[in-house]
Amino acid sequence: MAEKTTLNVSGMTCGHCVKAVENSVGALEGVENVKVNLESNSVEIDYQADTVNLTQITDTIEDQGYDVQQ
Repeated sequence: MAEKTTLNVSGMTCGHCVKAVENSVGALEGVENVKVNLESNSVEIDYQADTVNLTQITDTIEDQGYDVQQ
């Protein structure tokens, strides 16, 4: 089942941060699209909930050194 969520993520400040989050989350099986917005400190994700869950996505972002507020 396709899901779309937006997470508030702190600690992202530059293009490197954008790529780190987009590449790591985008590499998860079931993630279809990742869009980082530095101005709003948010990450918009389209994913297949039957393949990947929100905890896995959040853990992946936090593994890159950023904080996810839920």
